[in-house]
Amino acid sequence: MDSSSSSSSSSSYGVAHVSHISNPCIFGEAGSSSSSTYRDKRWNLMKWVSKLFKSGSNGGGGGGARTNHHPPQFQEDENMDDRSRGARDKEELDRAMSLSLADDRRRPHGYGWSMDNNSDFPRPFHGGVNPPSFIPPYEPTYQFRRRQRICGGCNRDIGMGNYLGCMGTFFHPECFCCHSCRYPITEHEFSLSGTKPYHKICFKELTHPKCEVCHHFIPTNDAGLIEYRCHPFWNQKYCPSHEYDKTARCCSCERLESWDVRYYTLEDGRSLCLECMETAITDTGDCQPLYHAIRDYYEGMYMKLEQQIPMLLVQREALNDAIVGEKNGYHHMPETRGLCLSEEQTVTSVLKRPRLGAHRLYGMRTQPRKLTRKCEVTAILVLYGLPRLLTGAILAHELMHGWLRLKGYRNLNPEVEEGICQVLSYMWLESEVLSDPLSRNVPSTSSSSSSFSNKKGGKSNMEKKLGEFFKHQIAHDASPAYGGGFRAANAAVSKYGLHRTLDHIRYTGTFPL
Repeated sequence: MDSSSSSSSSSSYGVAHVSHISNPCIFGEAGSSSSSTYRDKRWNLMKWVSKLFKSGSNGGGGGGARTNHHPPQFQEDENMDDRSRGARDKEELDRAMSLSLADDRRRPHGYGWSMDNNSDFPRPFHGGVNPPSFIPPYEPTYQFRRRQRICGGCNRDIGMGNYLGCMGTFFHPECFCCHSCRYPITEHEFSLSGTKPYHKICFKELTHPKCEVCHHFIPTNDAGLIEYRCHPFWNQKYCPSHEYDKTARCCSCERLESWDVRYYTLEDGRSLCLECMETAITDTGDCQPLYHAIRDYYEGMYMKLEQQIPMLLVQREALNDAIVGEKNGYHHMPETRGLCLSEEQTVTSVLKRPRLGAHRLYGMRTQPRKLTRKCEVTAILVLYGLPRLLTGAILAHELMHGWLRLKGYRNLNPEVEEGICQVLSYMWLESEVLSDPLSRNVPSTSSSSSSFSNKKGGKSNMEKKLGEFFKHQIAHDASPAYGGGFRAANAAVSKYGLHRTLDHIRYTGTFPL
């Protein structure tokens, strides 16, 4: 008896080595500082100049040093000529400038000022009692060199414009761009992976998994981790909620229905994806060529079945009714897809394939059939509506049950009987997936299969992938009889060969070690 079970794995993870920075960049003006600091320095210089001129205007009016709230002024000799006084003034002015320069050099590199380019700087003379001859012959301009800043994006000098400081370097605002979309980052928050900046939404698109069913970001659980379900073969990731929200699952390949793709619904309520529907076998007549091809496969391994065993495609309800009336056999839940009958029963089979319309199969014609027992095997029943390779794997499994009963293998435990039947199913699938269809005579199983094959008659990549999945199902089945039995039987066949293993089973009822 062949049956199926589905499984999925649960995973959760958190994103590591990623910084989410808030207000990370410093906007500034290259070559600028606090206006109040500069204004203080400029007024200090102006005071030095004012002192000099005050000393010149007050020097000829008195004979002694004058004391007031200001610092002491310089006295002038009455006999000093204008040239000597001018030299003295120039010396004091140069000294004031040197002190201001020394003070300015103690500032951080990259800042400077220009006296003749700044309208806020107060001029030393705007009229007064002092003669114009006391004005210095020139106004010296002091322009200090700033530190050069190179943009980390374009590798050019930033100049006097705005800049950003981030990650130990500087950028033009338009050069600080997202590593994904290449657009400038203007938000106050961004994500940093290593040394690569991203918009937060761009980084989420790159790293946060999306559900392959609803196409939304998979939500985090209570622990803050991203938790999702993942099919062990197809790697289909989806939200855990879709396992119980009535999302359709293909009865053949087990993939969940995506919101942007419609699955086909069979009359017995099962769902079938578009890829599996391409080669689905839906009535007994269509299945006969495949059934005889698998009998030929047995004959090629020197395991010919002499008796003509009837084969019927049935609906799910008819198969379940037949299981109830069957005394022998091991039933693997949740769903049985094939059955080797040994009792006389009346079974309703699918006589004519259903019509296809609006993603539904309808109009199926069925016919009851009375099965009489002429040998140890009454009939082989297979669930309708499955793709060709899965239908063939079920037939290969059930035919092995029939071969064992016809050859007198009695009272085998489920692990031994189901295990060796699974080995024959696996071997047939392997021959179909790996062999060249042009090197042997492979009968056509349905009219729909031609549209799923290439021009040379070979299988498409998707059909081969389905074959690999059905092999994966057999090899990784978790049940003791089907999964454990297959692995034990396959190890024995790989070591001793099929026929020596069958001989050992006949005499001992167990697999050779």
